Amino acid sequence: MQKIILYYKFAPINDPEAVRLWQKTLCIAHNLTGRILISKHGINGTLGGDIEDLKAYVKETKNYAGFKGTQFKWSDGGRENFPKLSVKVRDEIVSFGAAEELKVDENGVVGGGTHLKPEEVHELVQQRDDVVFFDGRNAYEAKVGKFKDAIVPDARTSKDFLSELDSDKYDDIKDKPVVTYCTGGIRCEILSSLMKNRGFKEVYQMDGGIVKYGEKYADDGLWEGSLYVFDDRMGVKFSDKAKDIGDCAHCGGKTSRYTNCANLTCNDLIVVCENCAEKTLCPNCVKLPASELATA
Repeated sequence: MQKIILYYKFAPINDPEAVRLWQKTLCIAHNLTGRILISKHGINGTLGGDIEDLKAYVKETKNYAGFKGTQFKWSDGGRENFPKLSVKVRDEIVSFGAAEELKVDENGVVGGGTHLKPEEVHELVQQRDDVVFFDGRNAYEAKVGKFKDAIVPDARTSKDFLSELDSDKYDDIKDKPVVTYCTGGIRCEILSSLMKNRGFKEVYQMDGGIVKYGEKYADDGLWEGSLYVFDDRMGVKFSDKAKDIGDCAHCGGKTSRYTNCANLTCNDLIVVCENCAEKTLCPNCVKLPASELATA
């Protein structure tokens, strides 16, 4: 039986290249595929493989002093969800463009938001009527799923958050309780610290991200829709009660289905329903002359 594990750990790493070589050797030995990023700030990985091999990998990874307290999230799927193994060193394990601003010590990110478990998020919402949910993902991910009434920044990539936060768009919420959230929690570790550095007074982050919230409340809480994931599944639902909140790019019908624009020079991820599945170009590329299209 196979599974997928998702994890991250913020911890100072003095020699990222040595950790990369060790992690690659470890994954090959256990026949795991997926993606691991390593930087001086820590590690971020998603791996698929046989359960026993993943358990062995987890045990050996936790033996490294800096990764001892790493929390591994288990998800449905397996090796077939990842075409290959990629283990790389980067300036950041999430590319916010804030490698020098981010500070990490043995306890994790310095100056980040207060962690709230899913039930604590509900308690905060019940106690306060001014709670703001702030999506820490790329905007396209929120098209098919988000927390009710959440703010979704105009961000195509994580690097766009710096310009968003440095603008005056969110000045009116800087004195309100702001709950940041993302898929598994890692982006909010960084985002919440960037927000506090820019004058947001009361910043929280959803512990374990949408994944942990979904495990606790499924579709009976404050979440609505489908969760976008970065593998060939492209999306998962927490229950059969999940609503389709995405709008088809062609007909406007409700759907949670993603596809990539067939124009290879575009390749944008778009929401397209089953009825429009044969319309393989995004609305912008549909208007282009055939001579400007590069399709497979």
